Amino acid sequence: MLVSYNWLKELVDVFVPSSELAEVMSTSGIEVEGVTRPNESLKKLVVGFVKECIPHPDSDHLSICTVDVGASEDLTIVCGAANVKQGIKVIVALVGARIAGNYKIKKGKIRGVESLGMICSLAEIGFSDSVIPKAFVDGIYYLPDDAEIGASIDRYLGLDDEIIELSITPNRADALSMRGVAYEVAAIYGQTPHFDVKPVRESQESAKDRLSVAIDDISDAKTYQMRLIEGVEVKPSPLWLQNRLMAEGIRPINNVVDVTNLVLLYFGQPLHSFDFDKFTGDVIRVRRAKDGEELVTLDGERRALSVDDLVITNDDKPVALAGVMGGLSTEIDDNSITVALEAALFNPQLIRKTSQKFNLRSESSARFEKGINQATVNEALDYAAALIADLGGGIVLKDTVNSGEFKAASVTVGTTIAKINRSLGTKLSLDEVISIFERLGFGVETIGEDILVNVAPRRWDITIEADLVEEVARLYGYDKLPETLPVGQTLIGELTPKQRLTRRSRKLLEGAGLSETISYALLPPDKAALFTLEPTQTTALNFPMSLERSVLRQSIVTEMLTNVSYNQARKNKNVAFYEIGKIFEQHADTISTLPTERTHVAIALSGNRLEKDFQTVSVAYDFADLKGIVELYFQALNLVVTFEKLSSIKELHPGRAAKICLDNTVIGFLGQVHPEVAKAFEITETYVAEFDLEIIVEAKKEQIFSEISKFQPVVRDIAFLVNQEVTHADVLAVIEEARVKLLKGIQLFDIYQGKNLPSDKKSMAYSLSFASREKTLTDEEVNHAVAKITRNLAEKLNAKIR
Repeated sequence: MLVSYNWLKELVDVFVPSSELAEVMSTSGIEVEGVTRPNESLKKLVVGFVKECIPHPDSDHLSICTVDVGASEDLTIVCGAANVKQGIKVIVALVGARIAGNYKIKKGKIRGVESLGMICSLAEIGFSDSVIPKAFVDGIYYLPDDAEIGASIDRYLGLDDEIIELSITPNRADALSMRGVAYEVAAIYGQTPHFDVKPVRESQESAKDRLSVAIDDISDAKTYQMRLIEGVEVKPSPLWLQNRLMAEGIRPINNVVDVTNLVLLYFGQPLHSFDFDKFTGDVIRVRRAKDGEELVTLDGERRALSVDDLVITNDDKPVALAGVMGGLSTEIDDNSITVALEAALFNPQLIRKTSQKFNLRSESSARFEKGINQATVNEALDYAAALIADLGGGIVLKDTVNSGEFKAASVTVGTTIAKINRSLGTKLSLDEVISIFERLGFGVETIGEDILVNVAPRRWDITIEADLVEEVARLYGYDKLPETLPVGQTLIGELTPKQRLTRRSRKLLEGAGLSETISYALLPPDKAALFTLEPTQTTALNFPMSLERSVLRQSIVTEMLTNVSYNQARKNKNVAFYEIGKIFEQHADTISTLPTERTHVAIALSGNRLEKDFQTVSVAYDFADLKGIVELYFQALNLVVTFEKLSSIKELHPGRAAKICLDNTVIGFLGQVHPEVAKAFEITETYVAEFDLEIIVEAKKEQIFSEISKFQPVVRDIAFLVNQEVTHADVLAVIEEARVKLLKGIQLFDIYQGKNLPSDKKSMAYSLSFASREKTLTDEEVNHAVAKITRNLAEKLNAKIR
């Protein structure tokens, strides 16, 4: 929420520096993000009058202007704007001036003509393109005819203002309006806000003779009201209104639309204006849309509607998406004469669903969703109607056309002085507490020790006793609350086995050179079940913030690949990530059953393990690197895992993927991301792994240390031919089945396929380490052990020893 300090000072008698106000508001519960001064970096910008404008002789787009800036001599300025002309007042940056971006204006020659300054557009003095009136987006800005030549432009464009940016939390939507902020500031400083009143000048003719409104279901809209204004001339708004909107980040359109935006900022009440003459019937009806109905909205898009959408209809044809966007068929344009002005209280849930469905988030829909002051709906409508009549030369028809009587009710909430002091640790008196509530504009009644507070409808966030306590704390001052230390017995804390393993896992993986990532647990529906060994039903949120974050993940790897893509797109090509997080499995048939949460560990490697330098060639991550990290991890936990071929996960390369097995239980997978999947994520060759941490917690064994042998181990190498389909895991299993007690280590050091070997065979070479803790082994003992192993290989795998 952007707040003009000049506008705020019109509503509340507050004369403190903006920095002090920002500090006080932040400590009282509404955080101030910052204060900006539009003219802070601007210098020597004045009003100029273009006395003469002729084409540049050496250019088809430049003009040579003679400009009066109130000095003794006129200035010659070369201007490239297409809309510069004689007889207008403009923004002139004198020689030595500073404009947006701290750019300094210097005297110079342009195509041989000396230029003594610059005629500026709004963008060149710091206005965002999104707020500049469309007529001046591509050219210079025209100042009003009564602007004083040579005077500073600050007061004409509101540059002498200060803009306070507020961070409004969802529970304080009452501060999403200037009146709401004024009430807050008035309460802080013990002032009474004063709001301007616009009396409505009505004709004798009643609007009810021209129009009627109806609501099909009162739960969809508590009230719907309309005012008719005749004889309106649609034209640009006066400068004060344009400046006010631009300061708040809104582009001026015309006097009718600008008034509705002003009232949105002032009251927090969304309004919509229709061209009454474009209505084809005299009944306005608020109803649910029908499946298959369509509406072309103001942005020119054709929207397919459903029964979940609330629409405004005329002659039973949709003319607006309630609370979200109007229809193109009844748009206010330069030829509009009679304006139908709408104010309503729509169902927040319906507005939110529709705005999300069509991706049409706006200031109006946001306020409907978070709540508006129900007590000022009619007041805001009358204010807007009177202002449109004043600015457009029209007249308001008598009577408000509405759906029926609606009156916002105040809420009475009770508390006691004892409750307040006990909650805050204070010793406030009854008079002090009553004073705080009165500063907030609430009615107060005391009955014995009970305090009954009549809360105005504008503070719909206050409904229970705790809310009253919070209000007292805010206005009394959080910094004044006494500081106390907690009392009680100190207990020795202890980590659970899962917490210990999680911490150990972080140390092990970071020791292997990996960096931790934290990614979203919510994914798009089409990605939620990727990279899963056994996909389950997905768990979707009822009201997601967006479709991209609507379903709970069943694997961590998917979002890790998004992180890899994000890094590689920003020139960080070499990444080694790990993440420890939750995945969600839904095994039940009903969506009302909560999913099972399990903690997983995921790893992603991409790019180079070693970078090229003067003495080293670059080395890319490969399957062996990933498998080595996984093996070292489990080895450090004193666990033995095996690997089996995997083909069920289609997102992995079919020839470079394996299951991770612990005690004959599949606990995860590792492998290369399928090239097509990698292309979809826009990443280079990437290797990933994921396994279940909770199974490891249950299987983790205590590590028992034994004395290191004093005797030298004996190493023997063996090589043999086996069929192509035999895997390293098969060989390890057969060697272990030989049950050679002296065997302490097995290391594969060579695999060969190709020349001089049959096409269906391959050669595998292993280094076997033998040792005894009791003696030095003899050749006979080692030979016997090797023979037992080779015999088992020949019998089980038909291996031929080389």
